[in-house]
Amino acid sequence: MRLSSLLSTLLASLITFTSFSAQADQLADIKKKGEIVFGVLGIDEPNSFVDPKTREFVGYEIDLATAVAKQIGVKPVFKQLAVAARIPELQQGHVDVLAASLTHNKERESQVDFALTHFVTGSKVLVKKSSGINNVSELAGKKALTVKGGTQGPNLLKVVPTAEVVTFESTQQAFQALQQGKGTAYINDEVSLLADFAKLGDKSKDYQILPQNLNVEPLAFGIKKGEVAVKAAVDDALRGLEKSGEANKVFLKWYGPESKLKLFPKRDFKIESDKIEG
Repeated sequence: MRLSSLLSTLLASLITFTSFSAQADQLADIKKKGEIVFGVLGIDEPNSFVDPKTREFVGYEIDLATAVAKQIGVKPVFKQLAVAARIPELQQGHVDVLAASLTHNKERESQVDFALTHFVTGSKVLVKKSSGINNVSELAGKKALTVKGGTQGPNLLKVVPTAEVVTFESTQQAFQALQQGKGTAYINDEVSLLADFAKLGDKSKDYQILPQNLNVEPLAFGIKKGEVAVKAAVDDALRGLEKSGEANKVFLKWYGPESKLKLFPKRDFKIESDKIEG
């Protein structure tokens, strides 16, 4: 019995050590292959989208990811993912890091680790003026359109439990569905929703963004659970960008008053913490 118990203990220790070693080697593997694969949305302007001229991925998160890769000393590679596929693709090792407008919340902390928060936003609602809806509470019993696998639908249901959430594979499909009259409201992160609203052009006069934020959402890069070295490398790179002032420059490039979308006059957060409330 003693020998059996000893063998069992040794086997358990070996399994634990092997598992730890496999996890601890991800950063080494990234450096060995000379590239780091970022999972991106590619359709979420200005975070990550395709430049129509170069056909390459560009955007706020693309610039941050590129800077992280440079700090690590490897080439950045970008793989486009659907919203609902982000976490599974990371868990299965198909991408090394998620740079995909990923909201850091308590529910997801059991699935992935998060780097320092690099953006703070909130979900908002767009409706047609003809709907007569002027307040989020008035969406009770109404169809609200949003992307599958995002936090927007659950956030609405916390505020309006009787709303009917209808999901689509992409935010653009949900946005188009609103224009086609397939629902009363369209929900997206504030920044992305403002960008969508701008795309309406002259038709924007027929729509309105409801004033209430459904929640506050910190966005962060997603890292596979337990990959301490990868998280440390990403966080160190982001801290360096913040300290040098480059992080603010990147923000203003994509969100500031001189940017294409002109969404914010200045940045009201810093890249400094991976802690969230709630």
